[in-house]
Amino acid sequence: ELPEVEIVKQSLKKKIKLKKIKKVIVKNRNLRFRLPKDFEKNLKNRFIRKILRISKYLIIELDNYKYCVIHLGMSGTIHLIDKKNNSNTNLSFYHSSILPKKHNHIEVFFSDFKIVYNDPRRFGFFQLIKDSISLKKKLDYLGPEPFDSKFDQKYVYLFFKNKEKNIKNFLLDQYFVSGIGNIYASEILFLSKINPTKKARLLNIKDCKKIVIYTKKVLFNAISKGGSSIRNFKNISGVKGNFQKDFKVYQRDGLNCKRFKCTGVIQKKNISNRSTFFCNTCQK
Repeated sequence: ELPEVEIVKQSLKKKIKLKKIKKVIVKNRNLRFRLPKDFEKNLKNRFIRKILRISKYLIIELDNYKYCVIHLGMSGTIHLIDKKNNSNTNLSFYHSSILPKKHNHIEVFFSDFKIVYNDPRRFGFFQLIKDSISLKKKLDYLGPEPFDSKFDQKYVYLFFKNKEKNIKNFLLDQYFVSGIGNIYASEILFLSKINPTKKARLLNIKDCKKIVIYTKKVLFNAISKGGSSIRNFKNISGVKGNFQKDFKVYQRDGLNCKRFKCTGVIQKKNISNRSTFFCNTCQK
């Protein structure tokens, strides 16, 4: 989700910005999109100008103004291997800090360390983009980011008008707003006191305002605390994310609601094959 990808971006920015790629080894080209034969050649000896994040995409801008777009998918992780002390830091999220022996598909070498991309399911991808116009075209389908000024109560209200789909699915819809994933959607709706199954067209302007406010608040809080470490995510400094300690509903099914004076119990329900958590009393 957006906070975890943002943390990976910040970690990579500290480590590889302005560094030269010495070589690239591809062990498996069959990711979500098959890597082209010239992938290694296009990255070798290039300097890294910038590391960006747009929605859930990591974007590496090279010194020739081409781009390498990275999406981690459901199981992709990026590991930093330091040659000096042979240490490994998992820059990604929800996973063990130990570098697995299998599924290490791409290795990018710098002068004294390397970056390893591991992905058991291979839903993630690396894709080379030739210029900024092509990059914009690729990502043009995305809705506004949660922190964008365009994502306001008016935008939300008008978008939801006459829409039959439930609000939980809209929060996960990247055409509506980009970057929100399953964990934070449940947290946002709890704070907004909105039931995840409620149809979007039934939300009034006050509901839309709450969604905007709590989306920004939840994601900002998650980024400031280093993402959500469901298992063992650590950023480049070895610090584990702590936002999972603040979860109000996620993975708390069967437990009492944390809202003051609420006597409800957290429920778990599958919505479009995604686990959704909510209070059966205070979320209307």
